[in-house]
Amino acid sequence: MIIRKKEHWFRMLFVWHGSVLPALLPRLGLLLAFSLLVTYFHGNIFSFKVPLNPAPLTLFGFVLALFLGFRNNASYDRFWEGRKLWGNLLNTSRTLTRQAMTLGNKNDDVSLHNFVQLISAFAFALKHQLRGTDGYEDLKSRLNDEHLKIVVASKYKPAVIIRLLAEWVQKLKNEAVLDSVQQARFDENFDKLSDILGGCERIISTPIPYSYRVLLHRTVYIYCFLLPFGLVDSLGWFMPLIVVFIAYTFVAFEAIADEIEEPFGTDANDLALNTMCHMIDETIHEITGKSIAVPQKTYQNIID
Repeated sequence: MIIRKKEHWFRMLFVWHGSVLPALLPRLGLLLAFSLLVTYFHGNIFSFKVPLNPAPLTLFGFVLALFLGFRNNASYDRFWEGRKLWGNLLNTSRTLTRQAMTLGNKNDDVSLHNFVQLISAFAFALKHQLRGTDGYEDLKSRLNDEHLKIVVASKYKPAVIIRLLAEWVQKLKNEAVLDSVQQARFDENFDKLSDILGGCERIISTPIPYSYRVLLHRTVYIYCFLLPFGLVDSLGWFMPLIVVFIAYTFVAFEAIADEIEEPFGTDANDLALNTMCHMIDETIHEITGKSIAVPQKTYQNIID
């Protein structure tokens, strides 16, 4: 995810990294070449004059813009829901660490460290599950041998880690370190972790209906390739530039919607899950009084 400081309006006109323009250049180049051909032949195809004028295209473009707005709103809702879920994960991780530090104040350092490492491992396991990547190295550096063996052998690793967290609390309850009320407080936050996991899985497993995406995609490109015939008589050789600019607006909106529809990926505008995981790791260890050094490179996915 690219996060920039507020820039001068003129510099923003030339921003390249983080925009969708690089991916759109081949398509816009094709449309430019097509528009130049339409201009050269004055809107004729094999001696047949295509009878289009700006009026119906203007009306159709207005309707298309409404549908694109709806598409972008639906995608952004998914993006923002994902961000809220990971924000809740940060808060819940801090709360669980504080509870382990204060409610179970008879814990030894090793036991507490294992609990905190499980919380950290949950965040990394969730990230890798959402991205479909291998999280073995991240888990290996955070789990002891017993926990690592259990988690690695499982398919839904974050859910198994929640179980291990609950077993840690149950063990303290059996040892009379925690009472039933304190155990219930922990369980409330474990339920929050389950809700976060389920919410993220819902987003990643339920994309926007494919037929709707195909319909909108086809409509955008049909409109863009009909536009030159409607503007060639009124704009002449200036038409290709106007058509490419209009097409850039429509196609870019569609591309942005496609990119943020799945917010847990690795595109420039997706959520910075690497940074969030390391932030959770850093903050919960700081709560225990054992700060860890986080390399600056872990923040590379949010800094241009």
